[in-house]
Parts: sequence; structure tokens; C-alpha cells
Amino acid sequence: MRGRERDTARTRRVVLDAAAKVVGTHGSGASVDAIARQAGVSKGGLLHHFRSRDELLLAVAEDLAEQFAASVYAAVDPRDHAPGRLVRGYVNATFDDLLDEARVPEQAVLAATLSAVPGVARVLQRDKQRWKEAFDADGLHPQRVLLITRAADGAAIAGLYEGGSHPEELGHARRLLLALSRHEGPLLDL
Repeated sequence: MRGRERDTARTRRVVLDAAAKVVGTHGSGASVDAIARQAGVSKGGLLHHFRSRDELLLAVAEDLAEQFAASVYAAVDPRDHAPGRLVRGYVNATFDDLLDEARVPEQAVLAATLSAVPGVARVLQRDKQRWKEAFDADGLHPQRVLLITRAADGAAIAGLYEGGSHPEELGHARRLLLALSRHEGPLLDL
């Protein structure tokens, strides 16, 4: 039975990765057939794991949120025990992705396409709540968390509107955000 569970999990992983690639490349026109071909499975095999295209795309959105969370936690320096260590992991994971130029346009198309899928708004709200709770426990002042994470998120899409990102500018922005995360108090007295 365990081998069967591994095969099911492996097939599911292959299908999720294929769906992300196809939708990221072709946008909302991506068909179940194209995703199945990319995954190397039959359409029936794909539909065995995901009953519909929307269910598959919802699972892709959930998977992307989980992959990003894993990359943030992996980017946390285990020697760093100061307040804001998770925020620094968030910044580093975000900018690491940005410096992988091959992924940025594909990820942006994927995110835009997924935003129209029924149920994805709930996934995003749950993810937002997860990060709020994690950042609240991280010990950094909420003003700093808000500014740093929103700036990192903004940097993630700025290159699309500017025709690309410049590694030097991204490095400078990363250093600024990390420096802001090293102080604990509020930015302003409001």
C-alpha cells in the first residue's frame, strides 16, 4: 500500500508542476489536455487526481503558497535569533526568486491566471492570515513588518511593469529592507 501512496503523491506532484508550467507559459488558455501532456499522464489519469480544471488550478494555488512558505522558512538564518528573523527570511526568499530571471514572468502570469479561479481568493486570505500570525510572533514592530513585506511584494511585480529587473537595484533594495528589519521599534509615532 505504501508504494501506491508514493506513486499517487509522485503523480500528483508531477501534475501540479506541469500545471504551473503550462499555465505560467500559456495563461488562462491552458487546457487540461496540454497539462496532461506536459505531465506525461493521460487526461483520465489527471482527472483521477483532480476532478476538474478549476480543482487542479486551486490545488496549484495552494501548492504555490506552500512552496513559498517553505522557501521563506528555509531562508531564515538558523543563527539569527533576533526579532524579525522571519521577515528577513521573507525578504531573502522573495529576492532569491527575483534574481532567478527565468521564473519571474512565468510566476507572474501564473499568479494572474490563478486569481480568477473560484476558491483562490479564500486560499489567499488563509495564506495572508498565516503570515499575519507568523509575523506577529516574529517580534518586529507591525509598522516595519507592513512596510518591509509590502516593499518585497512590490519588488516582485515591479519588473513586469518596468521591462525587467536590474540585479544591482534588486540587491540594493534587499539590503535596505534587511537593514530596516534589524531595528525593533516603530518607524513613526502615529
